[in-house]
Amino acid sequence: MSDTPKSFQGAVERVATSLLDTLRVGAVMFDTDGHVLLWSPTVEEILGWPAERMIGRYYGDYLVPDASSITASVEAGGIYAALRNERYWRGTLRVRHLDGHTVEVEARASLLTPSDGKPFILANIVETSRLRAVEHDLAALDALFATSPLGIAIFDTEQRYVRVNEALSRIIGKPIPDILDRTLHEVLPRRMADDLAQIQKLVLETGRSVVDTVILGPDGHSWRSVSYGRLTGRDGRVLGISSTIMDVTERRDAMQKIERARQRLKLLDDVGVALGDLLDVRRIAEELAHSLVPRFADYSSVMLHGAVAYGGELPHPDQPPEIPLLQLGAEAKDRGPAVEHLLRIGQDIAFESGSIFGKVLTSAVPHLVMSQEELLSAGHPEDPRVRVALDLGIHSLMAVPLRARGTVLGLLVLGRGGGRVAFDRDDLALTTELAGRAGISLDNARLYTRERESALMLQRSLLPQRVPSPPGVQVAYRYVPGNSGGEADAEAGGDWFDVIPLAGGRVAFVVGDVMGHGLRAAATMGRLRTAVRTLAGLDLPPDELLRRVNDLADDLAQGPDEPLMATCLYAVYDPSTRHCTLAVAGHVPPLLLTAAGDGTWDVVPVEVPVGPPLGVDDVEFEPVSPTVEDGAVLVLYTDGLIEHRGEDITEGLDRLVSLLGSLPVRACLEDVCDHVLAGLDPGDESDTPGVPGAVDDVALLLVRLGGLPEGSVTSWAFPAETLAVRRARDAVRKTLHDWGLDALVDDTVLLVSELVTNSLRHAHGPIGVRMVRGSSLLVEVSDPLPAPPRERAAGVDDEGGRGIQLVARGARRWGTRHGPIGKTVWFELPLP
Repeated sequence: MSDTPKSFQGAVERVATSLLDTLRVGAVMFDTDGHVLLWSPTVEEILGWPAERMIGRYYGDYLVPDASSITASVEAGGIYAALRNERYWRGTLRVRHLDGHTVEVEARASLLTPSDGKPFILANIVETSRLRAVEHDLAALDALFATSPLGIAIFDTEQRYVRVNEALSRIIGKPIPDILDRTLHEVLPRRMADDLAQIQKLVLETGRSVVDTVILGPDGHSWRSVSYGRLTGRDGRVLGISSTIMDVTERRDAMQKIERARQRLKLLDDVGVALGDLLDVRRIAEELAHSLVPRFADYSSVMLHGAVAYGGELPHPDQPPEIPLLQLGAEAKDRGPAVEHLLRIGQDIAFESGSIFGKVLTSAVPHLVMSQEELLSAGHPEDPRVRVALDLGIHSLMAVPLRARGTVLGLLVLGRGGGRVAFDRDDLALTTELAGRAGISLDNARLYTRERESALMLQRSLLPQRVPSPPGVQVAYRYVPGNSGGEADAEAGGDWFDVIPLAGGRVAFVVGDVMGHGLRAAATMGRLRTAVRTLAGLDLPPDELLRRVNDLADDLAQGPDEPLMATCLYAVYDPSTRHCTLAVAGHVPPLLLTAAGDGTWDVVPVEVPVGPPLGVDDVEFEPVSPTVEDGAVLVLYTDGLIEHRGEDITEGLDRLVSLLGSLPVRACLEDVCDHVLAGLDPGDESDTPGVPGAVDDVALLLVRLGGLPEGSVTSWAFPAETLAVRRARDAVRKTLHDWGLDALVDDTVLLVSELVTNSLRHAHGPIGVRMVRGSSLLVEVSDPLPAPPRERAAGVDDEGGRGIQLVARGARRWGTRHGPIGKTVWFELPLP
């Protein structure tokens, strides 16, 4: 052993010792007669018999007879005969254990002759069960090395190859002899060897296994999965490292394809979510361009026909491509003057019919440009946009049509530049799918825009075109359409207001809200407003008017399956008496502003029975007559002004009260309207950050309640007697003279005489006469008789029946209204 390297000799001794400890190999010495001369401690462990009981005994007495074994020949001296002939014997023996059970051992015997000439037999025995287990392990290891498709290697503690299989030889590309007893740096490229050597060192030092570490192969294209584990003997000594290597190039490529497909699906989903709730063409174009950069492309542009952008009709399929497109969406990874010029929002872009963009517009077939040379040939060489694209380093480009209902709405153009990989056919298929979904969203937004504009036009035509300013009141108003996602996304609703002049110088104020939005809500609002105006002409009390409107609910509804559901507030104000009466059908309460001592408003909600909304059967509405000071302001509004998402409506009402209370009394009503709308702007209420929330439409009506100028109203009461007619004529004549209206004396006196005569003839009660000077001359005659007079055609010989005819022909307007104790007949004459 002196010529053997010490390191190798030590390793062999360590392995042998460990293996013998595992197998428990014992030594027995016999003489040629079979008597035991030596019995080692290991044999004592295996068979249980102590050495002092076995020395000098014949070993055959402890063998278990077995006809199928070699034991039969033992007694015949078979072992000794074999040793004399060959000096070596091997076989299996069944030996009785001290405890009585049988132990099967495998023996190796040699005939030795010392110098004194007396031969003896030396045998080594090992338990067959443990030996078979070791043999199976070794056979399995050999089979694993020989048949495994994985590359397997064993390294010693100096990180040298000790054993490798053919699979590893094929993976490395070198024969096994050129690998054994060499280090990683002697077999693999330096970069790969450095990485693996570092891993091996870590495994040797820590004992922690490294599993499925993927590294780049020696060729720079393939991929390897490497696993390392430390080899440790039963006594805890480190013996080396085991390694398995597998070519995972196909698996990695498949995983990359799966991940790429997943990213594509996620991109489709994210773009669908970004566009799904939008109904504005410009915002859809912006979101589409923004969502693709830099995630999928370096530059993006969305160009549409102008008709699509403004809610017009779809472009004709045969429309020539030279017609400019409007660039509504654009995004770039890097910004600069050139990019800003190329992707400027709102610019018109025209394409020649022979360019790839013109061909895509006419054929609706997407096009993929995969090189700068193809991009240069795709457009006019002098086209500045092509030159800018080349200067930006764009080397790959896709032009995909945005389509809906078989019509091309515009183009989606994407570009990649720099070191980014060029677009491929899979990218083109993905972009085509994205463009198809975006085209549907754009067309839906176009249709919505058109319907919205129609609804807004209808609603504007149904709202008051001119709001009157009757004597004794000042009016200011605002109407703000709702929106469903942004300032430009105005949406028609069912809110309305109205100011209606009534008989006797009185005026009615109306605010209402039909639930819903769009054309149907606007149309229902128009029918409801017409009904209110028509019934207002009958001079009905507010509660009676709301009751009659409610009776018409079925006729005013959008259809049998969509009953009318609306709120309304109707108020009547008489400037001559400063008397106000109002009734509410499910509407938010009005506010009354009176001057406070500090120059601001004292804001008080009017306590009025709200009542159910219009559309509920068999309900009654209760009127209320609040005390109105001269100069007070009545604030009528719809719930869109105070109702914000996520909070109670009372919070919005409190904000409105606080805002109005901070304004000066001397403020112009128009300025008050602007301050209210600005101060209560709901802003961004969406659940999604960056997306504006939906806001309901708002109607706001402010009325400063005042009286007529002093001396503009006068009235008398006459008993029902013959002199009443003459007294009424004298009083009217004198008053008109005092007012400087002498030109109206004859007509007024004649008409008053006819009405007082009718009352005297039919009522038999006190007769009241009232005159009001405003924008016209109003004259009222009242009596206790509830039945109104009727105009009839009097015959030639009839002495009466012509009074109402004279009133109807001589007055600009005339009419009757019911009061608490009778009726009033009134007429108006224009002032000279």
